Amino acid sequence: MKLLHVVGARPNFMKLAPVYLACKSIGLNQFVVHTGQHYDNKMSDIFFRELGIPKPNINLGIGSCSHATQVGRIMIAIEKHLLSYLPDKVVVYGDVNSAVAAAFATVKLGIPIVHVEAGLRSFDRTMPEEINRIVVDQLSGILFTPSKDANINLQKEGVKAKNIFFVGNVMIDTLKRLLPMAKGIELKFNSYALCTIHRPSNVDDVVKLPKLLNLLQDISRKMPIIFPVHPRTKKQLDKISKLKYNLSKIHFIEPVGYLEFLGLQKSADLVITDSGGIQEETSYLGIPCLTLRPNTERPITITKGTNKLIWNCTNEEILNDVDQIILGKWKKGGKIELWDGNAGIRIAKVLGNQS
Repeated sequence: MKLLHVVGARPNFMKLAPVYLACKSIGLNQFVVHTGQHYDNKMSDIFFRELGIPKPNINLGIGSCSHATQVGRIMIAIEKHLLSYLPDKVVVYGDVNSAVAAAFATVKLGIPIVHVEAGLRSFDRTMPEEINRIVVDQLSGILFTPSKDANINLQKEGVKAKNIFFVGNVMIDTLKRLLPMAKGIELKFNSYALCTIHRPSNVDDVVKLPKLLNLLQDISRKMPIIFPVHPRTKKQLDKISKLKYNLSKIHFIEPVGYLEFLGLQKSADLVITDSGGIQEETSYLGIPCLTLRPNTERPITITKGTNKLIWNCTNEEILNDVDQIILGKWKKGGKIELWDGNAGIRIAKVLGNQS
């Protein structure tokens, strides 16, 4: 069995690692293509050593550009590697442009597609990621889901049940394995909120972003905020006059590595985010999470985890939530089925049986 894995952004490597390691343990031949969809200078040798995987065999170096241009460039660049390696299956991850571009190129060559993290739906087609999810799932022959709601979504869309495998969450595999190595950052306070915001719907909106700053300013009066600033967010924040805000208790810092962020996250009293993956991680860690989005493709983090959507809430309602968190009255969440650190092993077992 020859597998070609396609990844395009830093979170994809967190999903790749447990699958790669489990497939390696049963002797499957593997080749990794990094499209370079997102360039990250923290992608150094130590990053891959921490994950326990080798550096990608190929980096296409696509870089940032418009959605259509990026998808087109990845399709063109990856085709020759598909033809050269001739994999039995191509494995794609999540909902990034790299996944949909690789799926398009792969299906045209008649090579079966495997989708890890299949079936997630926000039911918001204004999100580019939602379109990617739907398209990749329709093109895939093997679909690995992280939660049972994803199975239901796929079956409603006509995917045959025999092609769907509920395996659990590969991101939790990586979190659980690396949690003992999480690095602390020296802080002047023990109680804090951790904030991460990067989605265009939040940071590119000239009306929304100032409102978010007002909200963070209000929250910071209750507890200090640590805010690792995404490059996209920094670009937009630099355009705003901050003189009218009291941001003295919001500690803006440079982006940190996965282990450093994990250390910040596990010690936080509260996480404020618009990231899908962080909704999952906080639910596993039992950390209260307030999500700055109108919807989520991970509803299980709300029904069984610690997450709440606050897009349509007033500042007063959100501050009341913060008070409840400070008082220890927030929902604790519970164990989510198959979020146990063994999703990669289950995936490898299925793929091994396909040999």
